[in-house]
Amino acid sequence: MATRAGLPPFPTLGPELRECHLLALPAEVDAEQVEALAVSRFAAAGWDGVAGDDSAPARGLWSRGRTSPRILRLSRHSRLVGPYLLGPGDAGRLGVPASAVTAYVVESLRERGEPPYPGGDRDGLKRAFPDAMPVRDEERVVQWLVAAARRVGGAVRIAGTGAVLVPDPHAMIDLTIYSDVWLEPAVALAVMRRVLPGARLAMDAVQWAGPPPGTGEPGAAGTREMPAQTRRNLHAEADAYDVAALSAPDELDGYAAQADLGIDGILALEIGGEEVLPPVLGALAWTEGGAVRYAVRWEPPEFLELELEHPSFSHRVARGRVQPLVGALARELHRAVGGEVLDASDFLIDPADL
Repeated sequence: MATRAGLPPFPTLGPELRECHLLALPAEVDAEQVEALAVSRFAAAGWDGVAGDDSAPARGLWSRGRTSPRILRLSRHSRLVGPYLLGPGDAGRLGVPASAVTAYVVESLRERGEPPYPGGDRDGLKRAFPDAMPVRDEERVVQWLVAAARRVGGAVRIAGTGAVLVPDPHAMIDLTIYSDVWLEPAVALAVMRRVLPGARLAMDAVQWAGPPPGTGEPGAAGTREMPAQTRRNLHAEADAYDVAALSAPDELDGYAAQADLGIDGILALEIGGEEVLPPVLGALAWTEGGAVRYAVRWEPPEFLELELEHPSFSHRVARGRVQPLVGALARELHRAVGGEVLDASDFLIDPADL
């Protein structure tokens, strides 16, 4: 439970504050939880002490408080100032949910690019930035704000437009386990069948239809000016390479399994090696050379609904039925391979909460 005694009151919503993004949070979210979420995505994240009168753009906003708000650095250009205590009527004036009791002011650069492209807008960012989407550091910060709000049931108020984003905590149910243990396909399938008895490996062979028409012919593109002997030498080298490749044992670097859920879509398990890992795993000794990724993915009947800010009722019902299966499969996988469990926003999940 967040400790609110002595927090500075939220300042008047003046012109300076309207040009800052805001992160509004419910009572149970404390500063340590916000820090953990920041460290998960920003390598430079950490506390920088307390705010002073030289801060910009929110200069002087903390002068009314009994205590100075703290500064949580996100990057070289961005930081959070807070938390502030939301008083009676503050949530309504900001347009954030009535459940919000504290808020952070986000000091960041304004970096905008092109207008939003047509298409899905799961996070509502296109309506929040109708003229130009954020880019570079501001994009990373805004995406983190939305992800953090989704994780803890908060809201984000966007600078300038004043658009309020209240991401659905259940909108992204995929989970990923990173481990240093590799499971062979038959073993992984057995683990998956503990939760989904009808699961099967998705490793069907693809019939080769042979080389494209014209391959090897003298008039093929790129070979018209090539001497005949050079062409024969290239063919000989290619044949030798193919023979060596076909003679070597198969090396499996990734595979998948899936279960048909009928009207609820498909639950897939994708397994493979990963060299570029989420920042939150960077400090672990066993991830230095990469890790094995076990991705539990839901594929709904209408795939495009995943990108809608407000999907249909049938999508939400199906998602509600599938979410416990995602958690159960992730729990069984973690028991088998250990490692770390991350949600779809690359935030750590305690396996005990699955």
